[in-house]
Amino acid sequence: MARVISIGEVMVELSLAGGSAAALGYAGDTYNTAVYLARLGHAAAYATVLGDRDPFSRGIVEAAAAEGIDTSLIRRVEGRVPGLYAIQREPDGERRFFYWRGEAPVRQVAELADRAALSAAVRTADLTYFSAITLAVVGEAGRAWLTGLASEAPAVAFDLNYRPPLWPDVATARDAIDRAATSARFVSASADDLDALDLGEAAPERWAAAGAEVIHRRRDHSLQILSADAEPVHIAPADTVKPVDTTGAGDSFNAGYLAARLNGAPPEEAAAAGRRLAAAVVQHIGAIIPREAMPDA
Repeated sequence: MARVISIGEVMVELSLAGGSAAALGYAGDTYNTAVYLARLGHAAAYATVLGDRDPFSRGIVEAAAAEGIDTSLIRRVEGRVPGLYAIQREPDGERRFFYWRGEAPVRQVAELADRAALSAAVRTADLTYFSAITLAVVGEAGRAWLTGLASEAPAVAFDLNYRPPLWPDVATARDAIDRAATSARFVSASADDLDALDLGEAAPERWAAAGAEVIHRRRDHSLQILSADAEPVHIAPADTVKPVDTTGAGDSFNAGYLAARLNGAPPEEAAAAGRRLAAAVVQHIGAIIPREAMPDA
């Protein structure tokens, strides 16, 4: 069992069900990955900033604890509430997102987080996980703080989860994301994100040369896994699964992959584990599927 600390934003999730009906849940890219890492047998902790005394922040903490996630790194701030997003699903399983997150306290994480506790935690964790969404929502001061924090971690996993509306401009995003990927141990990158950031096909090779294991999710749904100390691994596209809701697909893939690698599995087996979990997740509505729907390891 490895100890993994996931850092980012968890929000209230409204999954629109037609008319005025909606299902209430809690999700966020790094939180989703933490949930699945915990379900896959690792000691997951989550670090963020939430409100205090409101039912939504309380619900998030209770939901995380019920999943076996260590919530001691969640800072609670009086008078604040977490962000919220709504999902509208299309017939093909794709989705549209609508966000209300501008006042979420995680945006002031550099000021509000318990820095000493987080620093001590990441130094003793096996892996620290965050994403480009984390980098975006915490702002310029938060990015400077997070970069320093990540440098204290024995190993970092980073997801290139680029969301343009969260950034002031593409150049700022490209610089921050490239620096995070260059210093990470594991990098998960999609072709769409690489293209949108104008990083190109050479970026995964450069990150691998710097010491990362890069999982390059290619446009044809094949995978290329690159590292400095091994030949590239090419994995053919998986069998097509018709999705009900693609929310959380990449987050669950990352969890399945990292969980397997932390258990000592080779990259090919880890990729298969990630795909199995993601295939199950997209068959359900929302980012977090019922426990009974988890695939066999």
